[in-house]
Amino acid sequence: GRIVRLNRVVDEILAPHGYPSSVNRVLAETVTLCALLSSMLKYEGIFTLQTSGDGPVSMLIADMTSTGQVRGCAGIRDGQKEHLLTASDDISTLLGKGYIAFTVDQGVHAERYQGIVELKGTTLVDSIQHYFAQSEQIGTGIVLAVGQGTDGHWQAQGIMLQQMPEERGKVPGQAEEDDWRRAMILLQSCRSDEWLDPALTPHDILRRLFHEEGVRVYAPHALSKGCRCDRARVESVLNMMSEADRRDMTIDGKITMTCEFCNIDFTFDPI
Repeated sequence: GRIVRLNRVVDEILAPHGYPSSVNRVLAETVTLCALLSSMLKYEGIFTLQTSGDGPVSMLIADMTSTGQVRGCAGIRDGQKEHLLTASDDISTLLGKGYIAFTVDQGVHAERYQGIVELKGTTLVDSIQHYFAQSEQIGTGIVLAVGQGTDGHWQAQGIMLQQMPEERGKVPGQAEEDDWRRAMILLQSCRSDEWLDPALTPHDILRRLFHEEGVRVYAPHALSKGCRCDRARVESVLNMMSEADRRDMTIDGKITMTCEFCNIDFTFDPI
């Protein structure tokens, strides 16, 4: 199993954008799922979780480096922001028809890997569980809790349990199947307000859920909000553009480039 709590981190990711509440919620879920899924892998580089759909929210993207820096942003189609103020959290309403992709990019150290699955159900969790059931054939249970605290700050927590693979040639017995069903029932018994209660540590929650089964917890890894944008990198992109393109981008004698992840503007003299 894996458990992640991203209270301060997810609030720092959402705060600069001013997204509608429905978009904040589904982006917080994307960031939390990114952290959960990347923790399954041993990699040196960047893990990316991205959705693309034909709905009002055209894109959700979150990525995490192997050193624990995470970021995320959303794309909203022109003229749809007002509609999203009252939209439900159902991904079929927000994202429409589309796909969700997992990408592991280790640069020159290894071949780039990508898995793609169709958006299914009413939540992102439905799509992820569909992927594991169809592509990996691994029993997977995921619970996410996302909300705003009394101080208005966003907080998020997630947990993912998976069945251990059976030994080669061994057929799962009734006892193993009963253990798995019991674990899934216990997992679903925890309420959202418990998941998000700052007074309860992840250890407290695991103890409440699985004290009869016994829990072994490995050393935790700290995560932080981190964007890889900087002025030099943005300038290098501008240098690769044609003079005509740079001229078209010039407004009031300057070129302004905005990082979609952290919403920071970089301003340049076109010359």
